[in-house]
This record gives sequence, C-alpha cells and structure tokens, in this order.
Amino acid sequence: MTEVFSEPEKEGRPVVQAIAAVAVFLGVVGVLWAQKAFVHPQDASSEPAACSKSTERLPARYVSGARLCKALNRPDLPALLGTPREQAETAGGSGDWITLAGGTKIPSPDATVTLKTYSVKLSASYDDLSVAEVGHLMGDARKTTVLGHPAVLYSSPTISIGFNLGGGKATTGPGGTARCLLVSKHAKDDGGGTFEVAIWRQDDVLPDDTALERVAEQVLQTVPGWTGN
Repeated sequence: MTEVFSEPEKEGRPVVQAIAAVAVFLGVVGVLWAQKAFVHPQDASSEPAACSKSTERLPARYVSGARLCKALNRPDLPALLGTPREQAETAGGSGDWITLAGGTKIPSPDATVTLKTYSVKLSASYDDLSVAEVGHLMGDARKTTVLGHPAVLYSSPTISIGFNLGGGKATTGPGGTARCLLVSKHAKDDGGGTFEVAIWRQDDVLPDDTALERVAEQVLQTVPGWTGN
C-alpha cells in the first residue's frame, strides 16, 4: 500500500529557500508518519481533526504555527472550499526557521489542514520581499486585493511524496498544481511582511480560485499581525 501526499514548492522565493522549505517539510512528514497521523486518517463518523501539538522554535514576537493552525482549522473551512460534506482529517502547525545561503535565518511559521478533496496551507513571511516584488518573479502572477490589501495570485507546482507502508520507503516526484494567494499584512504598506494561503487538490485537478479567495478573506483577518489599514 502506498500513501501519497503533496506540498507546494516555493518557486517565487530564492532557490535555496525553496530547498530548505522542502527539507523542513520532509522532516515534519517524517514525524507525522512515525506517529501514523497520515496512515490512519479519520473516518467519516469521527470528529473533525483538532490541531496537533505544534513544534515552536520562534520567539514570541512572531506568529506561531499553533496560532496559524487555530485560524485555519475553522468549522466552516469545508464550506469555504466548496466541499461542505467533508471535514478536517489532519491539522497541524510549525514555527521554525529557514536558513538561506550565507547562514541568514528567516522565520517560517505555517499550518496545514487536509480534507478529502483539498489541502490548505497558511504561512507567514518575514523576509524583505514585498507582494509587488514577488509578483514580478512569477510568470503567471495576477495582481489583486484581499480585504483591501495588495495581493498576487499565482500557481506553484507541488511535490508528491509517497510512502510504501509495507517497505518503509519514501519516494518523491512532481505532483499537481497549487494555487497561492500572497497578501500584504498591511493595506497601506507593502513592505511589512506577508501572509500566504495556498490550496491544492488530492486528485491533482486545478484548484478553484474562488474557493481560495473565500478562505483567504475569512481566515486572514483572524490571524495575529493582520491589520485593517
């Protein structure tokens, strides 16, 4: 039996950051696999998944993975995604660092909630790149706004990670496409950090942009660090 999961790459960021992000994710997946959180998803008769205990290595001045998970893992998330009969099967966050070339460390808290059809990831960025700058790096980026905040909508390939539950081996390869919405934390300042909401489907079908926008509009305004102006 093989279990397959996907995670978005970060092509718009520096390559070294993307590599580091994948390494962090592989470590998280390894822990979840060891705990059998992915091997035995909840059945239809069980309660929606609660956020698992978060690994936090960031100072308190940064938003934690636990807070991001709390904001993302809301009761109406399935309805916002257009799949109201589903529920959260796994949910968790992490507050950690990404190390860039030269040793520079950047806070990289995030949270992910998985359902039968969709996975959703919420992350906070504290690098120096503005929404406009990231938009210039993306080939298919479309400028937009979310609750009056500058934003860009773009696609990102996912990495497919498969586990052979019998042999204990993991394999990686190209997955489907994630749709990502990068949003400035401040309405009037596009240089004070960003939040990103990304969704991708388990069946590798292109995600629904309308669903992504609905999730972003409801979730972001509940995240610590979001400002209305």
